Amino acid sequence: MIKSNKLFSFLGLMVLGITIPNYVDNIIKPVQAQSQPLKIVYPPHNHQTVARSIFFIGSAPQGATVSVNGENIDTSTQGFFAPSFPLQMGENTFIIRSQNQEIRKVITRNADQPSEEDLNSLAPNLVYPRVDIARLADELVCFEAIAPKDAQISVKLSQNTVKLEPNPSIVNLPPNSAVLNANNKPETIINKSWTTMKGCQTLQDNNPIEKPVFVMEYQGQTISQNQVGQIETLSPQNLPVIEVTASQGVARSGPSTNHSRLTPLPQGTQAQVTGKEGEWLRLDYGAWIRENETRLLSIQAPPISNIRSVNSRFGDDATQIIFPLENPVPITIKQADDTFTLSLHNTIAQTDTIRLDDNPLIRRLDWYQVKPTQIDYVFRLKSSTQWGYDVRYEGNNLILTLNHGPRVLSVDNLQGVTILLDPGHGGDELGAVGPNGYPEKDINLVISKLVAKRLREKGAEVILTREDDRFVSLGDRMAMIDRIKPTLALSIHYNALPDGGDAINTKGIGMFWYHPQAHDLAIFLQDYLTTNLNRPSYGVFWNNLALTRPHTAPSLLLELGFMINPEEFEWIINPQAQEKLAGGVADGVAQWLSKTR
Repeated sequence: MIKSNKLFSFLGLMVLGITIPNYVDNIIKPVQAQSQPLKIVYPPHNHQTVARSIFFIGSAPQGATVSVNGENIDTSTQGFFAPSFPLQMGENTFIIRSQNQEIRKVITRNADQPSEEDLNSLAPNLVYPRVDIARLADELVCFEAIAPKDAQISVKLSQNTVKLEPNPSIVNLPPNSAVLNANNKPETIINKSWTTMKGCQTLQDNNPIEKPVFVMEYQGQTISQNQVGQIETLSPQNLPVIEVTASQGVARSGPSTNHSRLTPLPQGTQAQVTGKEGEWLRLDYGAWIRENETRLLSIQAPPISNIRSVNSRFGDDATQIIFPLENPVPITIKQADDTFTLSLHNTIAQTDTIRLDDNPLIRRLDWYQVKPTQIDYVFRLKSSTQWGYDVRYEGNNLILTLNHGPRVLSVDNLQGVTILLDPGHGGDELGAVGPNGYPEKDINLVISKLVAKRLREKGAEVILTREDDRFVSLGDRMAMIDRIKPTLALSIHYNALPDGGDAINTKGIGMFWYHPQAHDLAIFLQDYLTTNLNRPSYGVFWNNLALTRPHTAPSLLLELGFMINPEEFEWIINPQAQEKLAGGVADGVAQWLSKTR
């Protein structure tokens, strides 16, 4: 799976001494377990983590006894193992033995709390704002600091001082990846020597630039910190205007990549800037975007647009709706079971006429001026299944394309259907690694080719993002989906867990989707594969992944099992099981397409 907490390519072939699998007739053969030496593929030596436990993924000779720090551990039939052990704070030494072989691993557990040195010095990384920010006049700006519990913190501004008050309790939200370990409960931090402090101040138009100074009174000392961001007050009468230069500007709910993605902004979109934070700009309709995805325009007037008539045209494969505008305004999109809603921000209706003839997809188009400068266009659909969309600006015309569904004749006749298969990873990007060093990139390609063969036998056109062991960037994979506009896009992967997971007891098939148009397919395939193959279910996840984000087709990322689970790995590398799995994926896709025709 493509996510930051997997076993990445630092598990290098040269470091581990892994033999690269042979290619025979374009089908990759997995490394066999017979006569294998004792091997640990994860964690690497001198690994550092903040997790409370660590799992060891490895293999030993079949039937051999394996021990960790003198304690015997369970191994699978072929000698694979994945035990977990608790970690103490600091260095932890583990000695893994089997027969006359021994491997020593040193794992360091680091604190996920601020250091005492940073706390006592009011370090810049413990205060907010730590980068330059800009806000509107009369907008509330809050200052924050992490400091010792008995410290007194204040922020000096040009005309007044803001006292920061301690929070009665501190709630630590787990990372998004915690849900993959089924352990995403918030943690309340108590009885700590530090706390978070907060205070707010309304910006005044008569102080365009503020340079705050944080002052801490602690243990008889006064500590000042001025290496923080300055605050600019923006005048509502003189706001800058930007244009989106990226092909799809990434709009977010806040000023960092930790904040959630919103509807991408088509190239050419114009908007006023109502706030800044470091490299991020807040646009007038509320979303944030990186400054390097935009350019500053010389105009000062707000890019507000009127809209009058709306026109449409449709062919065999898609319906296009054309919205003529005075300015290319920001948009948001919301998909529901039988509706597709396009919101135009900074837009005022002067509409009397809309042309939309009867077609296979849309039952009716309604529009509503839901806010003084926002119009919602609600497409009432004839079916609850959606097949992808595209949206772009051509000058001041916004072109929305809604794809029609395929004409599937039967389960065994997929003529006219195009399936894009994406074998995950490749080249230097190994993906997850099995206990014997077999990389995920190889099994992804094996299964993708087997699925392609089965789908082609049913008459479908199948396109692979890679046909051999090579690196293909995520951007290129996504662009391929957008260019080809297949009926479906399926990214084939196998799974791993972040540190702290239970590698022995976690197994099964999982589905990952992002746009609502892919949800029904995710549920159907999950149920179909787990039932017909008698495999455990890891679950169905909404997830913001590169290969689930393309919206020009229903796009799924399939996690077909856990490389790090000893028993499931034996199933993964079994040739007969691979054939059954590929047949199950192809049959499941055909069944769903037939059901939704």
